Amino acid sequence: MTDRFGYLLVHFVEDAQGHAEKVYLSLSEGDDPLRWRRLNGGEAVLESRLSTTGVRDPFLVRRRDGAGFHVLATDLRVWGRGEPDWDAFTRHGSRSLVLWDSTDLVTWSAPRLVEVAPPSFGMAWAPTVSWDAQAGHYRVFFSGKRFADDDPDHTGDAAAAVWCATTSDFETFSDPELYLALPTGVIDLVAVPDGDLVHVVAKQDDAATDSAAVFHQVRHGFDDAAGRTVATRIGADLGPHVEGPLLFRENDGGRWFLWVDQYDSQPQGFRALTSHDPASGSWTPVPEGEFVMPLNTKHGGLIPLTRQEWERVAAHDAARVFVPERDELTTTERTM
Repeated sequence: MTDRFGYLLVHFVEDAQGHAEKVYLSLSEGDDPLRWRRLNGGEAVLESRLSTTGVRDPFLVRRRDGAGFHVLATDLRVWGRGEPDWDAFTRHGSRSLVLWDSTDLVTWSAPRLVEVAPPSFGMAWAPTVSWDAQAGHYRVFFSGKRFADDDPDHTGDAAAAVWCATTSDFETFSDPELYLALPTGVIDLVAVPDGDLVHVVAKQDDAATDSAAVFHQVRHGFDDAAGRTVATRIGADLGPHVEGPLLFRENDGGRWFLWVDQYDSQPQGFRALTSHDPASGSWTPVPEGEFVMPLNTKHGGLIPLTRQEWERVAAHDAARVFVPERDELTTTERTM
């Protein structure tokens, strides 16, 4: 992609009192990856009334064939239905992701459900997408608990692991395969190619003894199962509990940024770290005041834009016309 200018961020907002488990968009101030404003007057751009009626952890992906863009999100509503039961969410949660489609980033389809995990799974959370150039398809990573085949009620023990399904069109998806597992659980994986390397950042369960928390591996290709861990407990000095890593390279190629979502105390939301050499595992927090982001901007993904795209999104925001194309409900099933 040439003429890179600016970035578009998709995210959600935590609100235990209202219903903010929807899709929000934020736009960079010009080409600055550290200064952001929330679009649509701070209101959500997309909402799902399917399944759980809530979405979290959205991710934005640009199609390699130029056919448009997709938002993928966790199908989960935590608030507004009594006291949250996280154990139940992981045992009997949605096995589908919620997807929206767009050709221009301002007009979006109605939501559709995509089943990515079989009945042995308790949930499918925190989707991220990477283009695998060697294989010629997209890798869709998600966190899931898989229970024993003789445990249809999901009453046994199972640790969260990261699974990978593949797709070429975001309509049909392969059966998921295990990608990264730790005995104590691992979630929130993002994988970003960098030449011959792939940077993999994920989160180990905080409750694990000597947890690595948010950690960074360097792999020689997506299928390098060994990897090399170059950093652990990334962002731990920014808050006692961080998750949801977001990793990207600045448009001019000079710096890399790693954002982590601080969720332990108010206000919640992203904190930023930076590196000129990510393969070294050296990540430095961005000084307070240099990262300007609306409070409670949580767990999402971003894409770089062209100048024309940035200007189109900004113009539509001024007109407040981010609306879905239609309201019918659609479902896409996993390829068996």
